[in-house]
Amino acid sequence: MPTLGIAPLLDAYFRRRFAAAGLVEASVPLDGGATTVHCWRFQPGAIDARPVLVLLHGFGPPATWQWRRQVGPLSRRFRLIVPDLLFFGGSSTSAGARVSEAQQAEAVAKLVAAVAPAARVSVAGTSYGGFVAYHLARLLGPGVVERVVIASSDLLKADADDRALLRRGGAERVEDVMLPRSPERMRRLLQLAYHRPRRFTPGFVLRDLVQYLYNDKVEEKKELIKGITLGNKDKFQLTPLPQEVLVLWGEHDQIFPIEKAFEVARSVHADLTNDVTTV
Repeated sequence: MPTLGIAPLLDAYFRRRFAAAGLVEASVPLDGGATTVHCWRFQPGAIDARPVLVLLHGFGPPATWQWRRQVGPLSRRFRLIVPDLLFFGGSSTSAGARVSEAQQAEAVAKLVAAVAPAARVSVAGTSYGGFVAYHLARLLGPGVVERVVIASSDLLKADADDRALLRRGGAERVEDVMLPRSPERMRRLLQLAYHRPRRFTPGFVLRDLVQYLYNDKVEEKKELIKGITLGNKDKFQLTPLPQEVLVLWGEHDQIFPIEKAFEVARSVHADLTNDVTTV
């Protein structure tokens, strides 16, 4: 990673925001050391009655970049666990098989058991993190996962949705959209990810972001995209969740369009009017 440029400065600033929210950095070994999950977590040891909330980031930069605006306000009400998912940030595994979002959920479940044993938790996931949040809720059940937030996460994603994303992104492969390797691809991703992106971002800034954020574990992340089981009827069937579910969606989302929000809301819980809210 480069030592100069705007990206390292932003990274340091975002990390300070996590620390200012009372979170401490930790790397938790799992599976006998074969897997390591890096996370920011609530202060250990203190007696604290606040409920536990797990925040799961989307595909892209590590957790500090994606949850920087939320950790301050949320930490006043919750004990937070904010992991980097496998192959993002400081999290990795030596397991040879392709990692699916369900296996990501298994790693998060082990992390929760290590950091907050015997605690009931709520989980919020955005985009790819929403895939993982759904699997975590299904894996651990309502006895452990009490509430679920699915944010801009198309659990009903199909091949047609991928083709539509490629048209919007002007690319031939999903990995070309989600893993930019040039300033031009980075600019296009920002245009998709933000409703009102900056009118002009200098090329050297975009190049710095690509080198700092998208130059690590590239092949592993490509395999994560290929390992997504959503949309594969042979590997995954979406079933309603027994937990209380909140579905949040950006009105101008260009990765997963707002129209999918209502389909997802109807699918994750049988009683739409009482237990699922779409914003």
